[in-house]
Amino acid sequence: MFFYLAGSIEYSPDLGKGWRARITPALKALGHEIYDPAEDEMKNLTAVEATEFRAWKQSDLGRFRQTIQKIIAYDLDLIEHQCDAIVCYWDQYAGRGAGTQGELTFAHRMGIPVYLICGMPVEHISGWLLGCATEVFANFEEFNEFMNSKLAALDA
Repeated sequence: MFFYLAGSIEYSPDLGKGWRARITPALKALGHEIYDPAEDEMKNLTAVEATEFRAWKQSDLGRFRQTIQKIIAYDLDLIEHQCDAIVCYWDQYAGRGAGTQGELTFAHRMGIPVYLICGMPVEHISGWLLGCATEVFANFEEFNEFMNSKLAALDA
């Protein structure tokens, strides 16, 4: 399967790289492929856009918005045309942004499974997001157990 790793980037102290680095080896060990948007900083951007777009949020809002629109199109095209499922880590940082909500809603609408790993109590997560989720996991360990049992069932 090809998994898209959704979750906070913009507001995470580590730009969302920590949890993705933690879960990627486990998914790859099961034979899956992943797309990590936190590692793919170039996407479909020019070198100037990739290095400057965050600063443009304050200095050139129009240029910033054009660049973000390229990123949105790139990520949603990838979800629509290549992804078999989304793995999302939802924490307090994800709640500050909007991209993850959009990705989960889009995937749900497209019939792409969404596996939501909670980084906070479930009662603090939006009902909308919970409604987009195919499965909800209290932590990474629950998700890993699910993936291991699901893979075993597919192999049987």
